[in-house]
Amino acid sequence: MDLILDIADTYFFDAAYQKLFPLAAFPFEGTGFNVTSTTVESTLSAWPRSYMPRQILSLSVLTLIGIHLLYFLVASFSYYFIFNHDMMLHPRFLPNQVRKEIQTSLKAFPLMTLLTLPWFLGEVRGWSKLYTNVDDMDMSLIGDFGGWGSTVYMVFSAVWFLVFTDSCIYWIHRLLHHPLLYKPLHKLHHKWIIPTPFASHAFHPVDGYLQSVPYHLYAVLFPIHRLLFLGLFVAVNFWAIFIHDSDMITGNPLEKVINGPAHHTLHHIYFTVNYGQYFTWMDRAGSSYRHPDASLDPLLEVQMQARAAREGKTKSD
Repeated sequence: MDLILDIADTYFFDAAYQKLFPLAAFPFEGTGFNVTSTTVESTLSAWPRSYMPRQILSLSVLTLIGIHLLYFLVASFSYYFIFNHDMMLHPRFLPNQVRKEIQTSLKAFPLMTLLTLPWFLGEVRGWSKLYTNVDDMDMSLIGDFGGWGSTVYMVFSAVWFLVFTDSCIYWIHRLLHHPLLYKPLHKLHHKWIIPTPFASHAFHPVDGYLQSVPYHLYAVLFPIHRLLFLGLFVAVNFWAIFIHDSDMITGNPLEKVINGPAHHTLHHIYFTVNYGQYFTWMDRAGSSYRHPDASLDPLLEVQMQARAAREGKTKSD
């Protein structure tokens, strides 16, 4: 998020804060803003880039804009080009479900943003282990690998990010199915038995926040390159939308390893299986894995219903 904030400051926020809080409106002494000559030259605002209230306000704006853009662009693409609209004929597909999914998501975004702000603020203020230059990494613990140590670590950190977050999310997700937490927090998301991509963020805001904590926690516990972290963070949000398209296409050679849309479709139908996010290994270890066999496809029920309707019409004719 610090990279995005830096770009936004350069092309928008510096000018905006200069107009909202110009230096001319605040004397240098006694303002409490601790304005330095450097910030005077770079921002010309009484709210410099390092001023925490400015960072909080800017991050709030960026997060809200970002989550809305990502949600509507990616979910709309998945809904119109990937999602099988025949699934909307399923008897467990709710009336006006798409509209309700979108409304639930929009209601969740503001509180989710508020809960996530401390993590983003920590990244911006240097309270995480994000790094910019690969050469700055201390390779003494893993070895130089013939000069390729920093690159090797970047590859490792990407893999470890997926393993760490997947295992954490598995247990958080499974805990959210405990009776004490399911009804107040997670039940709302399981309202969508046959989800569309718009259901990907249609949950209680605390539910959504808790399942996002492992991503932010990773950057606090383990060094990871800023660009790599940003790319992975965006990718996992794409994945969260992708696995909610109710697709039950089976026969993929990786389906025993990768927790895809078919696995997550079964989670929404049967509730207590396939809690994982990207992989199936945690479900296998936790005895909650259910293989997405073609016979479990909810589209079969839609087709049976359509066939019964045609046969009934033929008899009546």
